[in-house]
Amino acid sequence: MAEGGTERRLAAIVQADVVGYSRLMGADEAGTLDTMKAHRRELWGPLTEAHGGRIVGTAGDAILMEFASAVAAVECSVAVQLGMIERNIGVPDEQQMLLRVGVNIGEVIFDDDDIFGDGVNLAARLQEIADPGGVAISGKVHEEVADKLEMVFADDGEHTVKNIVRPVHVWRWSPKATATTGDAAAAGQPLALPEKPSIAVLPFENISGDPEQEYFADGITEDIITALSRVHLFFVIARNSSFVFKGQSIDVREVGRQLGVEYVLEGSLRKAGNRIRVTAQFIDASNGNHIWAERYDRELDDIFAIQDEITQHICGALEGALSMEELRRVRLRPPENLDAWSAYHLGLLRMIEANQSQDSASAAKLFAEARTHSERAEALDPSFARPLSLQAMIIRREVVQAIRAGPDVAGLVDQAIGLCDRAGALDPQDGMHNVVRGLLLAMRGDWHAALRSIEAGITLNPNSAFAYLERGLVKSFGLWPESAVADLELAARLSPLDPLLGMRYPAGSYALLRLKRYEDALEWAEKGVAELRSLPWPALHAAVASVALGRVERAKGFISEARRRHPGASIAMYDATTAYFADEEFKAWHSDRLREAGLSEE
Repeated sequence: MAEGGTERRLAAIVQADVVGYSRLMGADEAGTLDTMKAHRRELWGPLTEAHGGRIVGTAGDAILMEFASAVAAVECSVAVQLGMIERNIGVPDEQQMLLRVGVNIGEVIFDDDDIFGDGVNLAARLQEIADPGGVAISGKVHEEVADKLEMVFADDGEHTVKNIVRPVHVWRWSPKATATTGDAAAAGQPLALPEKPSIAVLPFENISGDPEQEYFADGITEDIITALSRVHLFFVIARNSSFVFKGQSIDVREVGRQLGVEYVLEGSLRKAGNRIRVTAQFIDASNGNHIWAERYDRELDDIFAIQDEITQHICGALEGALSMEELRRVRLRPPENLDAWSAYHLGLLRMIEANQSQDSASAAKLFAEARTHSERAEALDPSFARPLSLQAMIIRREVVQAIRAGPDVAGLVDQAIGLCDRAGALDPQDGMHNVVRGLLLAMRGDWHAALRSIEAGITLNPNSAFAYLERGLVKSFGLWPESAVADLELAARLSPLDPLLGMRYPAGSYALLRLKRYEDALEWAEKGVAELRSLPWPALHAAVASVALGRVERAKGFISEARRRHPGASIAMYDATTAYFADEEFKAWHSDRLREAGLSEE
């Protein structure tokens, strides 16, 4: 024990706070305090004690707990969140109390009954970035609990957080993957199974001992997903949700519960010299039983035949009546050069990472790498269509950036549409070029052509979450806001864990504002504020909805949040960004509400 009653030791720290506490207090101060005290007395305190921890302090809406074990800290945190789900049953949505919880492990300074140090500070930062109703843990905690607990944590990559020098690797747990279509199922409950057979293809594991084969294994997985998605018989979970489980040791029954599917395909890849071995197991997610398992040993030149064979076996296991001709029509045309194939998948990975990045400089670097890899894939195999669609997507991002700055973007839009046209000529059966072209045509103001293009892509790939997201965007910003939300919700159902689908929230809130459904718009915007932590648009939409509801002071808070995320946020910037949107009268109304909320002109 150090002088003054202080000591240092390793501990697991849990920091929790109430989501929207100020709003709850503003609506009912006495009732909120009584409810929070009841939760502490009846749930939080007993669970902490049962897991061998102690409550160190409570200040306002926060609670700080300390445990001797990381496993106990995580188990308690999840138990608290599941307990809160039960306690919120029957409570009106606007009165429900949700927690964000952060868990860290590190050396802590104990001073009498209080604790201090970087370990405590990091737990607080993790709490701030946790999902409402969810738990965020540090990489150190995940190392301790990964093989000891059945719960699944999604890898959220590295985050730069306030007052912590080094980036922090973050893992997330949530009682539900994401919102489902219509009224979401109660948190923690399995997603309802679709009417047609539903499949999740988990990332094939690279067991070659060669890190360069990682992209090769990922590429096989994605091509299987894409080929299956183009068969109308199946409901197929999209790539970005399946890849949340990459590198994890998981129970397929938990995967089935989180993704709402009946079947799971998993496998591995081993490459030696010019030969490749792929193993695959098709599993009933309801009970973990294997339906079939197969091993494929091939010369490397036969890699695309391997994909076709796996697809054929899955179709046979589920239905038994799908003909070879149907499979031939739905499969993607493979590139003639394997290096081009790998380069494309590496470019796709970099683009996904860029879209997830919260740092603008890092995102720009990743987008540049994505462009380089996609151009390399095109150069290696000029007959391969997908790299052209990928390049068009990257240019489209440049268009959005340029619109904010004010220059004419017609040339960039034409360039991107030209790439889509070339991709379509190379592979008419791959609908990606149709989908990417859609929003580009919208940027020209040709809304009907935009919708037709995306719907052509949906015809070719009816389970594409990306296609429904894009159609929802075109409807929200264009001529059909009344049906936009349904598309955005369907996109989320097809890919329940896809982090990129957070973009549905600002699009959906915009459509709901146009429909004068202000309470619903505010709800969607607030979800966007929570999930898209680096973008200002959800906060601006929340401000507009708040003004429309007569909550001007609340609107001013959202304007402050938008400025914190983007110091250049202004009426001029917003007007430039939405210049191509269709409804001029609504855009003027929207800007006026932003002025009422206190957003500056420049």
